[in-house]
Amino acid sequence: MATDNRIHFWKRNPKVPGSLQPVYGAQHPPLDPRRHRLLKDTPKASSLNSKSKKPSTFHEFARSTNDAWDIDDEEDDGMFSLKQPSSSPVQSRSMPQTPCVKFIKAPEETESLPRPRDRQEFISTNPVQDRLDDESGPANGRVVKSCSDAQLNVNAARNTLQKQQSLPVRPVIPLVARISDQNASGAPPMTVREKTRLDKFKQLLASPNTDLEELRKHSWSGIPREVRPVTWRLLSGYLPANRERRDLVLQRKREEYFGFIEQYYHSRTDENHRDTYRQIHIDIPRTNPLIPLFQQPLVQEVFERILFIWAIRHPASGYVQGINDLVTPFFVVFLSEFVDLSSSCQCGLQHVVLKEDVENFEMASLPQDTQRNIEADSFWCMSKLLDGIQDNYTFAQPGIQIKVKALEELVSRIDEDVHVHFQKCEVEYLQFAFRWMNNLLMRELPLRCTIRLWDTYQAESEGFSHFHLYVCAAFLIKWRKEILSMLDFQSLLMLLQNLPTIHWGNEEVGLLLAEAYRLKYMFADAPSHYKR
Repeated sequence: MATDNRIHFWKRNPKVPGSLQPVYGAQHPPLDPRRHRLLKDTPKASSLNSKSKKPSTFHEFARSTNDAWDIDDEEDDGMFSLKQPSSSPVQSRSMPQTPCVKFIKAPEETESLPRPRDRQEFISTNPVQDRLDDESGPANGRVVKSCSDAQLNVNAARNTLQKQQSLPVRPVIPLVARISDQNASGAPPMTVREKTRLDKFKQLLASPNTDLEELRKHSWSGIPREVRPVTWRLLSGYLPANRERRDLVLQRKREEYFGFIEQYYHSRTDENHRDTYRQIHIDIPRTNPLIPLFQQPLVQEVFERILFIWAIRHPASGYVQGINDLVTPFFVVFLSEFVDLSSSCQCGLQHVVLKEDVENFEMASLPQDTQRNIEADSFWCMSKLLDGIQDNYTFAQPGIQIKVKALEELVSRIDEDVHVHFQKCEVEYLQFAFRWMNNLLMRELPLRCTIRLWDTYQAESEGFSHFHLYVCAAFLIKWRKEILSMLDFQSLLMLLQNLPTIHWGNEEVGLLLAEAYRLKYMFADAPSHYKR
């Protein structure tokens, strides 16, 4: 009687020991009834081999949920090895409930987009939920928790690939090509036209009273290297047009500068000027760090004296980061005057020797008086430049704010597509054009191009303050195609801050200046040329 009751009890109670029951929780959602029936219909193994068959049964279950565990993968063979079967039925039963996090490489044949070799995917620890998700859509041999997650992964991979393909690659070129006047195309050192222009410059400079208007007219398209130092001194207002007075003016101004050194430079350690000098001392090594010339301690001391004296004599603005870059072109041009002389004594190929000597030239090899003359001339010419754009460096830098706003209005008129694209990507002009105005495009162009650009700036009546705006507009529109191809904020801003101009030469700068002149001719005389 007792035996019959026990039999009827097990028939009435569906919860037979060893049967699969739904387990509720964050890691274990309700069990699918269809899978329960499938597992129920599976033939049972013999009781003698039950212990050795449990890992194999789990292996078969893993095969049925191949979206969570790929048994064909070599790494899985090591994880689900059958060489040492579990000796405890409790451990075997708890395996599906223990979180198992593993990283495997996605199979290449199932990818629709190229993926990096080291890209890895997170494998879910919930085989039941993965099985249910797999029924709603194909997983393509990968673990996909939902269709929305799969779409996000594909979109992310596509965006990453587009960024990698669209970002400019800045090649590494020898440093000897950075300061040279030679064009990137490898033009011959001296042509007939260049020789004719050089003779014209020498004729103008040799006259008793140099015609500055005529000199500006010829300088607009570039100044020959041999006469650039004296031409820059004249166009910047440092030297007088009268030839007889030049030596006296040079002597007086150089002595005046070193008088400032004796009067003010010792105060760099005072409490009032200590912060200014410390900031200058920090910024100087960052000036053209790839050029050996500017890493020489003697050259850095020259820059420190120039910048500190200028800051002391201009308390309204003081020293502002970015002014340190503006000394560089003057220093290189005035140094090349003496490098040319030493090179011409060694060989006739001045152009070839200059490319190497300016960047690697040892400042200490020059006589002390020559070093002092280069330093003083660089100070006075930089001071003349900053006198016209000093509002760029006063408190809150209002000059730069105004110029950036003017650039935005100008671009909105000359190329509305680029302007609208910036708005769609939420890129503000101040985020990239501030540096263009603060450093006069020195961070965007090689030094050789900056020197050529400043030839024209010195020839213009308001080159650094007014014409520079149109150069920036032409420079921005130059990259119109690349700008419109960037579809998000990050890639667009990275492009604008790393424009591929490393191989630019005189030809590219000449085209840029011609476009800037065209924009100035079209808009400068219009009373509302900044307004839409």
